[in-house]
Amino acid sequence: MSVGVQRLRDEPERIRQGAIDKREDPSLVDRAIDADARRRRLQAESDALKAQRNITSKQVGEAIRGGAAPNGPEVAALKAASTAAGLRIDEIDAELATAETELEELLLRIPNPADPEVPVGGEEANVTVRTWGTNLTRVVTAADGTTWERKPHWEIGEALDIIDNPRGAKIAGSGFPVYKGAGSRLQRSLISWFLDVHTEEHGFTEVWPPAVVNAASARGTGQIPDKEDQMYIATRDELYLVPTAEVPVTNLHRDEILDASQLPVRYAAYSPCFRREAGAAGKDTRGILRVHQFDKVEMVLFEKPADSPAALEWMTARAEVLLQRLGLPYRVLLMSTGEMGFVQRKKYDIEVWAPGVERWLEVSSCSNFGDYQARRMAIRYRAEAGAKPELVHTLNGSGLALPRIVAAIMEQYQQPDGSFAVPEVLQRYVGAATIGATPVA
Repeated sequence: MSVGVQRLRDEPERIRQGAIDKREDPSLVDRAIDADARRRRLQAESDALKAQRNITSKQVGEAIRGGAAPNGPEVAALKAASTAAGLRIDEIDAELATAETELEELLLRIPNPADPEVPVGGEEANVTVRTWGTNLTRVVTAADGTTWERKPHWEIGEALDIIDNPRGAKIAGSGFPVYKGAGSRLQRSLISWFLDVHTEEHGFTEVWPPAVVNAASARGTGQIPDKEDQMYIATRDELYLVPTAEVPVTNLHRDEILDASQLPVRYAAYSPCFRREAGAAGKDTRGILRVHQFDKVEMVLFEKPADSPAALEWMTARAEVLLQRLGLPYRVLLMSTGEMGFVQRKKYDIEVWAPGVERWLEVSSCSNFGDYQARRMAIRYRAEAGAKPELVHTLNGSGLALPRIVAAIMEQYQQPDGSFAVPEVLQRYVGAATIGATPVA
């Protein structure tokens, strides 16, 4: 369950409107309300019959103790009534089990209503919250008046022989790039640097999670049933390749009750990410902007409910720190209801400017899920000893996703000779200040 039965009863209109705002089917809300009413009716009937059967059983004993013959008509009538009640109870309990399964499945398909401050609409309703840096142009004018043009990252990668899409396609299919030489080192350097900053400066605990999860884990974070068709499935073992480290890391505390003193719990995790739907046909399929496998460092937070709004702002700022140190111009967007996804309550997207393709590239999504995921996974905390457990709030954000960061670095730091400079913060990891002009082992 995600929105919760009690909330469904208390706020049906808000949940219905939340589905409409997210462009999901609002009839699921009405069907869930009907299923809940049917379940409660059946439960009441079953409980009443069980109580009556208990009374009848006592009456059998009382009748015998009062002198009635064990096989006499009075006792036989009572036993017959008890048997009939038992048969009806079995029928009702079977119907009840069906109703409970139906209700659970419906609740899993009802989206998390957006926070009231989230703009309603589609892409046009997204709000630019802030920007940082100056966007470079594709055409560069040198000091002597000559000009040159920045190339898109796929041309740079091919010319420097550091990204090989054709061989990746030969090995696994389109959307599985191969990084070579300095390209591989740049990938590894970014992952290490991201994790070092998050753990050494921001207080995250590093996690290295499995790259596959079971169905319960995928269901807990909302990938199932909403995004099941976008996931790679190892059907023989009933395992899913992770679309993001969010899935295994958030499930670390599934079915657990945390102590209030443990909160907040904040993890940073690297994982390869696998997604079947890499994007529509067109220019996005060139290079590494939309691929089926990519690398990402994820931030995952478990917070007290009152702290989660501020935690979302804090986490988003942690992603921005990385972009500022890389020297990549970016903008932060508050995503509208139609653009934020099924499970998010509030979401910021961070996009960097790539001058070679002259467009914004999403490199991070930072989301607050409220108690939506925690309810699915039964992740709770106890405010004090003896207190009733409460649901935590979960949040996550990319910190950061590599393919588009790599593309933006190549285009932002491109030099007239076709090489590109390495951002200063990465140079000690990469072992060079430039890729292309200076060989990198």
